[in-house]
Amino acid sequence: MWQFISETISEVTGHLFVCQHRQVLHGGDSHQSVMIRDDARRYFVKYRTMEHANDMALDAESDGLTALANTGCITVPAVICHGVIEENGALHEYLVLQYFKMHHASSALWQACGEQLATLHRAPTTNRFGWHRNNFIGQSRQMNEFVSSWAQFYAEFRVGVMLEQLAAKGHKWCNIDVCVTRIHQYLQHHQPLPSLVHGDLWHGNIGFSHQQPVIFDPAVYIGDRETDIAMTELFGRLPQAFYDGYQATWALDPDYASRRKLYQLYHILNHAVLFGGQYLTTAQQDVLQICQQL
Repeated sequence: MWQFISETISEVTGHLFVCQHRQVLHGGDSHQSVMIRDDARRYFVKYRTMEHANDMALDAESDGLTALANTGCITVPAVICHGVIEENGALHEYLVLQYFKMHHASSALWQACGEQLATLHRAPTTNRFGWHRNNFIGQSRQMNEFVSSWAQFYAEFRVGVMLEQLAAKGHKWCNIDVCVTRIHQYLQHHQPLPSLVHGDLWHGNIGFSHQQPVIFDPAVYIGDRETDIAMTELFGRLPQAFYDGYQATWALDPDYASRRKLYQLYHILNHAVLFGGQYLTTAQQDVLQICQQL
């Protein structure tokens, strides 16, 4: 596999690359991560065994990184190459990315991260919500279509889909149609500007290299920018400088706080689907509370 990947890197970059060293890196529930290098260059490689021939999780990640990179607003790892290798009777998907050596972030860098995220959210995009393909949020398939209504998209394709997945596992806590309808009605008067969002923006998917913020592992779609901010506040807020930078560049709507818990619900439900345990209890409580309040 590594010889094939080395040859592909050489072909794509126009520079001979022969993998001389591999260092296994930690992180990632659905794939393995490795840093490969020769005497002159380093690359970050993700690879995974595919369950089905159309199970292209890393291809979806490549697509998301390319979309973010094309805005020119914030640094993301450059996609070097992507493909599928058949080895020992199994299919293995791989993604080769630019390698970044991360360093500690100052308050000024966190502020720059907030500023650049706000700039990303303001970048021109379509007038519809959704994405042109399904992709992944963690190990969960993230369902997408393009629709004109943000309320419809979030209610059906984010919360509704997750509630259906949990119900299929025996965890049905509400009438799903009623819950989805209430969310749709609650959001229907909120008409955000369609923004390209990272989709899974938490501390673990933000780094700093060469005095620049770097974001990675996206689950992109066109949505309400508030969903990215809500995610950053779910598992421990980022440093205050990040929010100061964001607010100074493009201030949030004063009513954002009233939607924050609803936008965090998608990620709580996803964690319940993936990990069960305490997340199931939290998800059930949040679903019942939100359904009562809407």
